[in-house]
Amino acid sequence: MDDWVIRLIEGGGYWGIALLMMIENLVPPIPSELIMGVAGIALARGTMAFLPVLAAGTLGCTLGNYILFLAADRLGYERLHPVVERWGRWLTMEWHDVERAGRFFRRHGHWIVFVTRFMPMFRTMISIPAGLSHMRHVPFLLYTAAGAAVWNTLLLMGGRWLGHRFEQAGEWISWGTLALGVAMLAWYVWRVARWTPTAPKDSVSKR
Repeated sequence: MDDWVIRLIEGGGYWGIALLMMIENLVPPIPSELIMGVAGIALARGTMAFLPVLAAGTLGCTLGNYILFLAADRLGYERLHPVVERWGRWLTMEWHDVERAGRFFRRHGHWIVFVTRFMPMFRTMISIPAGLSHMRHVPFLLYTAAGAAVWNTLLLMGGRWLGHRFEQAGEWISWGTLALGVAMLAWYVWRVARWTPTAPKDSVSKR
């Protein structure tokens, strides 16, 4: 198991990191903490460079969120509602979650797009109400990229610190990644199997 995750990251190169980070924002459950944390281990080993890794991770995160933003911006509340109702089981999300994130977004303003990049639950979800509210594209991209850059920097520094501090860091990350991946997959399957929507189908808010 030693090094297999790091080799996977290194094998894909910087574009591979960007792709993984983009997918992480679209397909549950893939945690960015593992992707960037492992990249930080590679930094400690000198096989990758900090700025290109940071740029790749931030680009992937921004693109993934922008895809969600564009979908919500184009569809709007009325057309997005049936999509969430139909595919909510596989997204482990229902319309009630979208409305709750929308209220949170409207209450705190556009700057919350930046702040939520540090919140595991909201950092992807917030792109949907931002799109539904037709937030201007340039501010959305800037807030998203800035928040992602700060968060990715922290993850990279943490991974690099582990790599310098502990010789077995790569092995720990490998086994930890496998264990967490299995646990998250089991959680996702459990959520899908026991999915029971609670939000009423006529609860869509019209804009």
